[in-house]
Amino acid sequence: MAHRLLLKPAVQLGVVPTHIKFAGGLAPDENGRLPREADGRIMIVAEMDRICSQSPVRPSCAQVTYFAGTDAGDIAEMFAGLRALDLEPHMIMMVGGANPMEPGDEDAVAAQLLGGLAIAKQHDIRHVSSTSVEEWMKGDKRRDGADFDAAVAQTAKLHARVVREAGLEGTAIANWHIEFLRPGEFKTFTDIGRVWKFVQAVNKDLGTTFFKILADAAHCGDSGLSIPENQELVKQIAAAGELGIFHASSKTTRGCLSTDDGWIAALLATAAASGELRHAFVEVFHHEDDGLAPLRQLDPGHGIDTRDGRTYTEVVIDGLVDIAHRLNNLQARGFLA
Repeated sequence: MAHRLLLKPAVQLGVVPTHIKFAGGLAPDENGRLPREADGRIMIVAEMDRICSQSPVRPSCAQVTYFAGTDAGDIAEMFAGLRALDLEPHMIMMVGGANPMEPGDEDAVAAQLLGGLAIAKQHDIRHVSSTSVEEWMKGDKRRDGADFDAAVAQTAKLHARVVREAGLEGTAIANWHIEFLRPGEFKTFTDIGRVWKFVQAVNKDLGTTFFKILADAAHCGDSGLSIPENQELVKQIAAAGELGIFHASSKTTRGCLSTDDGWIAALLATAAASGELRHAFVEVFHHEDDGLAPLRQLDPGHGIDTRDGRTYTEVVIDGLVDIAHRLNNLQARGFLA
């Protein structure tokens, strides 16, 4: 279609295609092969093609998951397919089966992250992301006080080691964005202020601002900190040069952006006013994804169908249009260059 809505500010607008489901959509099968549609196309590429062709505003990037053991040919095909759609691929490195906060698990976590960075190097990925400071939905206790300080020190040591061993100098990789998750998904790094302690520590070790915070409006909204508390931290993080990717995603439901109760608008405006907003991604989850059943058990709100008669493709496109209008109007009001 002819793209009727032009994104005016110098912000990259993209999609995290989680709405096609982890189970049967994003995650590889037992043989490491990525799910495909009936016509043989990798589902991630096929869905981004639909979005690009149907959306009134053209996205410029897609943030896709990488699981260790995924078939190398499928990975190459996926990245080539996204680039053929004129989308810059970003990569989210998935880590599991080991606890980044435990010194005894350092080698296991490092091996997974080094494998992910090797793929990013091979395919000239500029921005990698991960939640690699903690295991997802595990029973580890919340760490506070001296235990929290030890968790920060260990995760910083681990990630600095990985950067040094990966040999990133001279590669395309520009930044590594760290995402925190809501209480229940994580136990320790559960708000933007707590994960900033890690980012500060690892950047101090490296002497750079290579690591950034991935600010996800949904996780901020479910973290227990208020909108003003999150806004103040976003301002401080941006002033330190450590604010990274922004996820426009609705708290609790993770569905249509209309269910976010003002969090996306408030935090997007704060990030824009900081002068450090470079990437904004729309992220919607499928309310019946088998891979996210534990989230529905944690909070039944995650299982609410927010489509209101639309397909998930249409929900995501509505999100792109909404965020594009917000960004254009933030520019019109002087918040964005």
